Amino acid sequence: MSLDNRPVYTGGCQCGRVRFRVEGALGDASVCHCRMCQKASGNFYLPLVSVRGARLDWTRGEPKRFRSSSAAWRGFCAECGTPLTFEAPDGIALAIAAFDDPAGIAPTIQWGVEAKLPYVDSIPKLPSEETMGDVSSAPYLAELVSYQHPDHDTDHWDTDQWPPEEKP
Repeated sequence: MSLDNRPVYTGGCQCGRVRFRVEGALGDASVCHCRMCQKASGNFYLPLVSVRGARLDWTRGEPKRFRSSSAAWRGFCAECGTPLTFEAPDGIALAIAAFDDPAGIAPTIQWGVEAKLPYVDSIPKLPSEETMGDVSSAPYLAELVSYQHPDHDTDHWDTDQWPPEEKP
């Protein structure tokens, strides 16, 4: 919470070169299945949350933008490629998974369902395993070192603690 009791949210890209801070209530959260959102995210759909009524500040770097249509721009990290924004005349929406704590931002509607991939609704029925459950077929997981920016603000993207040095 901010000093005036407004909620505060932070987030950023995978490499940490672009970070944001949102002060105030988040707007509508949704997933969009349209083909443009599929391509922009490289995924089955794109979960977004509006920050229209809140204050959005870029606290480190700023997204590079691509004009995906006559009405919208897409913001992403130019270094690591993380999708970050959907920017339209009625406001900005941020990618939900780019927030440091995305678990509390639940979508309430689906858009662009005409392009929904036919298997998306059956994904929750697939067998499930935790990441380390695959160590026998992917032994490199046991020694994996993540260079992903942590889910909190850091002083610099290249502090002594982060990113960790690669092992020789």
